[in-house]
Parts: sequence; C-alpha cells; structure tokens
Amino acid sequence: MTVNSKVFSSLQDINPSAIIELFVLTLKEGLNYPTGNPDNDTIIYRFHAGSNLNANGKIVWDGNDYLRFPVQATGFAFQRGQLPRPKITISNATGLVSAILLNVNETTTGNDLTGATVTRIRTLAKFIDAVNFADGQNPTADSNAEFPQEVYSIDRKSTETREVVEFELAAPTDLAGVRIPGRQATRSIFPSIGTFVQ
Repeated sequence: MTVNSKVFSSLQDINPSAIIELFVLTLKEGLNYPTGNPDNDTIIYRFHAGSNLNANGKIVWDGNDYLRFPVQATGFAFQRGQLPRPKITISNATGLVSAILLNVNETTTGNDLTGATVTRIRTLAKFIDAVNFADGQNPTADSNAEFPQEVYSIDRKSTETREVVEFELAAPTDLAGVRIPGRQATRSIFPSIGTFVQ
C-alpha cells in the first residue's frame, strides 16, 4: 500500500480522523532576505490554524514544530480547467506578519513577500508525531502519510490591516514572466526534433 493510498483509505473509515492542515512559508534569499545569511539557513515559518485538533499550541509533524496561528486559506479547488488562485489570510493581531513584511521590504523595497513559497500540507490527526499526545505514544504515527503537497508562490499582498494580512497565491507556472518549458528545445541541442520515423 502506497503512502497516499494509506491516507485516502483512512478517509473511508466509519469514523475517520480529523484532517490537519499545515503551512510552510519559505522566504527566498536575495529577494525576501539578504544574501549571505549569517546562519546560512533558509528562513522558514511553519504554522497551523489549529481548528481541526484540540491543540492550543504547536503541532509537531515530521519532527518540525508548527505554531498555532489563526489562518484561513481558501480557493485551492481546480475549476473548469483553470489553475487555482488561493488566498491565505493570516492574523496580524500580534503584529508578527507586519514585522516580517518590514524586514522583507528592507531587502527589496515594496516586495511584501512576493515570490516567497507557501506549501500546504494536509494529513490526518492519527498520523501526526507521537509527541503531540499526552502519553507520548501514537502507534499510527507516520510522517510520510500525507495528501500530495500543494506548493504556491505569493503573487501579491492584497490586504494589510491591524487585524489580518491577506495574500493571493499562484501556482509557480502561473506567475507573470514564467514560460513553460523554461528552455526552448532546438535542433542544435536536440537533433531529433522535427524528425519523423516511419
């Protein structure tokens, strides 16, 4: 049984486990933060909405801490053959998101996290790490059992208030200036292009 089929078959149970939605915000070096980061690490923020599990704090998934943070994400469904253009709204009550934006804009003026990557990870509560449970045990824990990850780039910041910050996301192939394929295939590189074999 493959990992994804393990997740999908668990949804068929009479009493399925809750779906846990996790988000990873990955900043791009040189665009969202200066090159030559002294720690030589990529800047990553991990968070979850906490609405599908009685967890007031963090959730540990695959050994990484996801902090509980009010977030609402919508628009991930494919409709009429078009790529989804999701929106993610994050609470700004503590001013954390505005502080991140200020730091990013010091590197690239007016960037507002444009180009940063948002990864949506979904799994079932029964598969999260054992440390999430009071007794520290979870025999069904499996950090590989997840729905296919959805990776988007931040296209633009649409709203910033004291309460919330909203971003519009786009598939990496749905951004302005992106062409597919990334390189043109010509006869000089691929001699068999345009040749028909009978």
